[in-house]
Amino acid sequence: MTIVLHGTRLSGHSHRVELLLRMLGLSYRVEEASAPVRASAAFRRLNPYGQIPVLEDGALVLADSNAILVYLAKRYGAGDGWLPEDPAGAARVQRWLSLAAGEIAYGPAKARFMRRWVAPDAPVEQQTEIAQRVFAFMDAQLTASAFLAGDQATIADLACYSYTARAPEGGIALDPYPQLRAWLARVEALPRFFPLPTE
Repeated sequence: MTIVLHGTRLSGHSHRVELLLRMLGLSYRVEEASAPVRASAAFRRLNPYGQIPVLEDGALVLADSNAILVYLAKRYGAGDGWLPEDPAGAARVQRWLSLAAGEIAYGPAKARFMRRWVAPDAPVEQQTEIAQRVFAFMDAQLTASAFLAGDQATIADLACYSYTARAPEGGIALDPYPQLRAWLARVEALPRFFPLPTE
């Protein structure tokens, strides 16, 4: 049975899930979930909040990109290191999932949304301040390891990659963060990687 991902091409939340689907070598199809689709009764049965992405895997319907990453890593990537089994490793990954849902969502992701879909000159000072704090933290953490939660890529990297890489679309420069930029390049070198589209 084919896995179905409901999302959009330009959504970083959808992109992080599709990255893992590809990297696990899974067969799936994407159902475009534009704003009118998300407002429909059919979609609201999948996710009452009307948010993307939503994953269908047989009888399972699962919303929230980070929850989907955890599910896919446990269901299809067990033993591959995407979600460590040891308590400390799992906790390190969870910390980054929390940052992806918090500071990254409210900083670079929101700035990108405002500049791309609200107005090119939308004020993003607050989002920029949040992004600069989290990017400085990431840059410092990445002096000690190749990837966010250790020396192997995990779902933490996929959760944080998309909106970090596209931060300049929200007017947030990545130039001050050399370790962060090197990490982006390492993620982009992973097998089956594909970039978040710009158009």
